[in-house]
Amino acid sequence: MSKEHLIIFDTTLRDGEQSPGASMSKEEKLRIARQLERMRVDVIEAGFPAASNGDFEAVKAIAKAIKDSTVCGLARTSEADVRRAGEAIRPARSGRIHTFIATSPIHMEKKLRMTPDQVVEAAIAAVKLARQYTDNVEFSAEDAVRSDFDFLCRVFDAVIKAGATTINVPDTVGYSLPEVWGERMRRLIESVAGADKVIWSTHCHNDLGLAVANSLSAVLAGARQVECTINGLGERAGNASLEEVVMAVRTRGDLFSCDTRIDATQIVPASKLVSQITGYTVQPNKAVVGANAFSHESGIHQDGVLKHRETYEIMRAEDVGWATNRLTLGKLSGRSAFKTRLTELGIELPSEEALNVAFGHFKELADKKREIFDEDIFALIGDEVVAPENEHYRLVSSMFHSETGEAPLARLTLSAGGVEQHAESSGSGPVDATFKAIENVAASGSELLLYSVNAITTGTDAQGEVTVRLSKDGRIVNGQGADTDIVVASAKAYLNALNKLCSGQEKLNPQA
Repeated sequence: MSKEHLIIFDTTLRDGEQSPGASMSKEEKLRIARQLERMRVDVIEAGFPAASNGDFEAVKAIAKAIKDSTVCGLARTSEADVRRAGEAIRPARSGRIHTFIATSPIHMEKKLRMTPDQVVEAAIAAVKLARQYTDNVEFSAEDAVRSDFDFLCRVFDAVIKAGATTINVPDTVGYSLPEVWGERMRRLIESVAGADKVIWSTHCHNDLGLAVANSLSAVLAGARQVECTINGLGERAGNASLEEVVMAVRTRGDLFSCDTRIDATQIVPASKLVSQITGYTVQPNKAVVGANAFSHESGIHQDGVLKHRETYEIMRAEDVGWATNRLTLGKLSGRSAFKTRLTELGIELPSEEALNVAFGHFKELADKKREIFDEDIFALIGDEVVAPENEHYRLVSSMFHSETGEAPLARLTLSAGGVEQHAESSGSGPVDATFKAIENVAASGSELLLYSVNAITTGTDAQGEVTVRLSKDGRIVNGQGADTDIVVASAKAYLNALNKLCSGQEKLNPQA
């Protein structure tokens, strides 16, 4: 008996982008969208076209580029929003408009200042207008978790009659519990007139750590679309994690009467790409994509796995894209072999120039490290490779001095707008001295919100990956840098964040 299709609706590019500092440029969104298409995601929510001209252009570019996934634009129920979304998705081979309005008493009264009747009228009008642009229209009742059940039924019944084809039930504030959420979904499907004419969807937030559990409960209750993000990225505590939902449904096929079309071998490459672009590192013990997800420390566990893998592993690492093969290229290896490995890892570079820059970084790394792992390759593909035109600041050379009893010192040569400048500063440590030296040149006036370090691979010659989060005038950006020298990696990360501030890249907030 064939299983029903569970639609995976990825909102990394929209809801995931609401994480502090996770704002992406059009080019970065395109890179992630292509990887999502490669992974066979059904629906890619590319952004909120009415938020800004930049997001409109990003959604439109993705709609032009993506052929095998549906491209979706978010819109409030205002006419301007819906028309903006309709124009943005117009080039798509398969396009969707996703319109939403809040339905809980607290949202209607305090935020919208609208009566329930006005909310129903706005929802109907938005769906009807969206149908002028596409026959694929999704409606969401924001804060459905705290909405009156009978009012939800009324709204859903009205928008189905108006032409909505997908009904999304969001736990916007991450308030529900799995048993309660599954029961609400089941009752809605049973109670709403025309429920059999639409796809029922769930969108859960992770404030109580239950987004995936709530989503799976909704699926068991009849939902056939899950809205989720790569790595669970999203505002506050994040969204339901795509990789966890997909692998839970696939691994527990004995319980689920549905399955996704996702190519699971592309999960880890997608995770690493999103992490690299947004600066949000994945915790080592994260399910499916964490560095320790398939590691065994206990002697009993190790013995069992060696004798028979399934004693302690419920899925294979290679099935989700983890590779055990090392890249055995060295400083004498050719550009063609390097390019082949990039293709195998699912890394697409925009031009031959970018490939040459990446290969140059690879050669430099090969001089420092005896063994190069796939994780090292992902770390090489930074902003200066993909979009060198945005690199206003660049580290040319550095010298650090740290001695017991003496104040650490950093001497740097930076390129600022193509002009080399020298900077020197002391600090409480070499990293502090480095950041102060950079600021002597940049004078950005930004505030450092986060500094974190993560070892990319094992060994004392491993690259350190540094994430820096800066804030200025209400804008928050993340910067990343990697190097076998952690102080150099820190300098690269700080400069990467400054470059994003200089680029004028907008912080988009689709719910604002």
